[in-house]
Amino acid sequence: MERIEPFPLIELSGAPRSRGLQYGTQARDRIRRSVALYAGGATQESSPEQVRRLATSFLPQIEAFDPLYLEEMRGMAEGAGVELADIALVNARTEILRLTQPPPKITVPDKEPDGCTGAVLLPQVTASGRLLHGQNWDWRKECADTGVVLRIRRDDGPDILTFTEAGGLARSGMNAAGIAVTANYLSSDRDYTQKGVPLALIRRKLLETEHVAIAMRTVYCTPKSTSNNLMISHAGGFALNFECAPDETFLVHPQDGMLVHANHFQSAVALGKLKDMGIQTTPDSLYRDVRVRELLNKDLGHLTLDHLRQAFFDDFATPWSVCRPPRLTLESNLSATVAMLLMDPARGHLEIAPLPAINRQFTRYTLDMQASVLQYAHERQS
Repeated sequence: MERIEPFPLIELSGAPRSRGLQYGTQARDRIRRSVALYAGGATQESSPEQVRRLATSFLPQIEAFDPLYLEEMRGMAEGAGVELADIALVNARTEILRLTQPPPKITVPDKEPDGCTGAVLLPQVTASGRLLHGQNWDWRKECADTGVVLRIRRDDGPDILTFTEAGGLARSGMNAAGIAVTANYLSSDRDYTQKGVPLALIRRKLLETEHVAIAMRTVYCTPKSTSNNLMISHAGGFALNFECAPDETFLVHPQDGMLVHANHFQSAVALGKLKDMGIQTTPDSLYRDVRVRELLNKDLGHLTLDHLRQAFFDDFATPWSVCRPPRLTLESNLSATVAMLLMDPARGHLEIAPLPAINRQFTRYTLDMQASVLQYAHERQS
C-alpha cells in the first residue's frame, strides 16, 4: 500500500500574533499550497481577483466576531509570506468557493461539496466506558498535502488539538476541557441569503470554551452564511448533533447510544421547514450513515476505536463509499477521504490516517487534559 506522509504537528503558544507567526513560519509551504488550491475559485468563470475581493470582504466579519483571530491571521500571513486576504480565503473557503459560482446560487447544487461521515459513541456502548468520537473527512485529494495538526498552548483557556487545512484556525479536534467537535457538509435552500461568520472560526471558538454549554451556544446562536453539521461531544459522556441552517439550528439526539451523521438533514423539523440541496451532489450520503450505524450495531456495549476505524473503512458501493478512494466528483474534481480521525477525548488521544482508502498508517497526536477530564478516564477504567 502506498506510503503517505503523516500530517505535521505544529506547536503554537503565546499571544495571538505570536501564535500566528509561529504557525505561518512552521507551515509556510503547506499554507501556500492551501492558498493556491482555492485562489482560482470554484469555476472557470471566477478569477483570482474576484476571490481576493471576496476574501477581503470577510475581514470585517472576522474582526467583529473576534478581533484576536484577525491578529492571529496577520501573524500567519507574515510568517508564511502571503497576504492577509490569502489567510482569510483559507478560513472562509467554504463560503468563498460557493460565492464564486455563477448565480442563481440557491436553486442549484453546490459544485464543490464537502463530504464527511461522523460518529460519536457514548460510554454505555463502548468497551472502555469512555466516549469515542470520529470522522472521515471527504474533500479534495490535494488536501492530503495541506493538512496540519495544531497543538495550541493557551494562557486564556483550555489548550487545543485540532486538525485543519494549513492556514485554517481549526476544523475538527478537541480541547483540554474534554470538548470535541467534527463537522459535516450540509446544503439547503437558505444558504447564502445572509452573510455570517465563516465556519472555521465557529469551530475554533467552540474549542476555546471551557464549558460544553458555551460551546453549544456558540454553534446554536452564531449566524452563518451556509448550512453545516456539527457534532459536539464531551468526555464526560454527552453528545449532541447540530444541523445548522444559516439562520436556524436543528438538533439530532443520539439513538441507541450513538450519533451517526453524513451529509443530509435528518431532523424531521428541519425537513419540514427547508429544502435539502445536498443530495444532488452527495447522493451516497443517504446510505453512508446507515452503513456505519449497522456495522457498529453488531458490537454495541463492546465498541472500541478499532470498531469505529473498521466502520469508517467501509467500502460498500465504492468509490461512492464511506471510505472514499480518489475519484472524480459529479463536477469532475478529484475527491477522496482526505483523513480519518479517531478521538478518545478523556485520554487526549487523536489518531489520524491521511487518505485512508490507500493508506492505513495512523499517527497518534496527544493533548494534556485537565484533571477533571482525566478523572473521567480513571472512573471508567476502575
